[in-house]
Amino acid sequence: MDEHTFLTNRERAVDYLNSLDKVYVNDQFLNWDPENRIKVRIISARAYHSLFMHNMCIRPTEEELESFGTPDFTIYNAGKFPCNRYTHYMTSSTSVDINLGRREMVILGTQYAGEMKKGLFGVMHYLMPKRRILSLHSGCNMGRDGDVALFFGLSGTGKTTLSTDHNRLLIGDDEHCWSDNGVSNIEGGCYAKCIDLSREKEPDIWNAIKFGTVLENVVFDEHTREVDYTDKSVTENTRAAYPIEYIPNAKIPCVGPHPKNVILLACDAFGVLPPVSKLNLAQTMYHFISGYTALVAGTEDGIKEPQATFSACFGAAFIMLHPTKYAAMLAEKMQTYGATGWLVNTGWSGGRYGVGKRIKLPYTRKIIDAIHSGELLTANYQKTEVFGLEIPTAIEGVPSEILDPINTWTDKAAYKETLLKLAGLFGKNFEVFASYKIGEDSTLTEEILAAGPKV
Repeated sequence: MDEHTFLTNRERAVDYLNSLDKVYVNDQFLNWDPENRIKVRIISARAYHSLFMHNMCIRPTEEELESFGTPDFTIYNAGKFPCNRYTHYMTSSTSVDINLGRREMVILGTQYAGEMKKGLFGVMHYLMPKRRILSLHSGCNMGRDGDVALFFGLSGTGKTTLSTDHNRLLIGDDEHCWSDNGVSNIEGGCYAKCIDLSREKEPDIWNAIKFGTVLENVVFDEHTREVDYTDKSVTENTRAAYPIEYIPNAKIPCVGPHPKNVILLACDAFGVLPPVSKLNLAQTMYHFISGYTALVAGTEDGIKEPQATFSACFGAAFIMLHPTKYAAMLAEKMQTYGATGWLVNTGWSGGRYGVGKRIKLPYTRKIIDAIHSGELLTANYQKTEVFGLEIPTAIEGVPSEILDPINTWTDKAAYKETLLKLAGLFGKNFEVFASYKIGEDSTLTEEILAAGPKV
């Protein structure tokens, strides 16, 4: 859209907000790194939207609030009030607009609170690289000895679940920055999926749902107010938004040293990727740029079963620059600080979706534990065909037969056919990146292209 259309929508939102008896204003921060934090002001029509962002952004102290001053970015959220469909470029009654020059965001005709969170994340993907800081769609936690791990993954891959580990300190579950100072959480809260949530499977998230938490799309008994987390009648994409302090082992402030492990999570609906693979730098970049997973039921409207998809940098909807720019920054930081890359499949084993079974969460947790402890750095490895992935031959607490996917398929011919099909999808997706130079010279580009599957 052009500047005139943005200003038309902005004026419509501001006029509507001015007509209300009460509006809600949040002055908050993004990024726990005090040298690089951003001041945001959110003006909304609904208390729900205000509480959601109160939970999700960093909450200033009373002293910080008094000296807050002029915000670096402002959101005007008119909620249900629609845009004018006859305004140029409008195709419906909903419009979500970001103007980077004015550092403003305007929301019309939608009450989905996530638009604010996603919009600000996109803004950080623009502002932070200008400061040579890498913005990341990732979870992050830290061991008691100071070892930090990043978890990349799209919705439904287990990013929040696996980064929320009661044996480790939680830095954040979704959005981070990696600067010369180390890692820092962009947000002040967590946004956890809660479909089929139970106290036994995810105790930290279960216990974080208390007064002040915002629950979205859940079904509850109107008399007892008890939530049925198994009910999918509204959508499978049920969510809980809560301040990060609701997690007992959250690290406050949410900052940490440079990461030791970079874990790429994929929910493989084809059932041919290993539960865990150790990646060299070129492979890490290839799979980071590819951003493969499956659209799992509930994470996107209309998806009733998993479908293969690719989202560059595990966050194509948020990035503002070309994916190779973020990949080059990640490669530089991993080389500089000695981080190891891993590909972890939280999806299917023994067959594709509908035939095989999803890899059990306790097995995935054992794999993640082995990465954290350093056990997998000294393990014995064998290389897979086609994708050329290094897979360990044994992990304590994980059945050895599932580590190589071919062992779990009864129909070996079907496995090979499915493996080649997925490899073809990877290759076709990567064609659009093949002509871009990554890094200072073309050496890394050639290595990354060679790190893809061989069909």
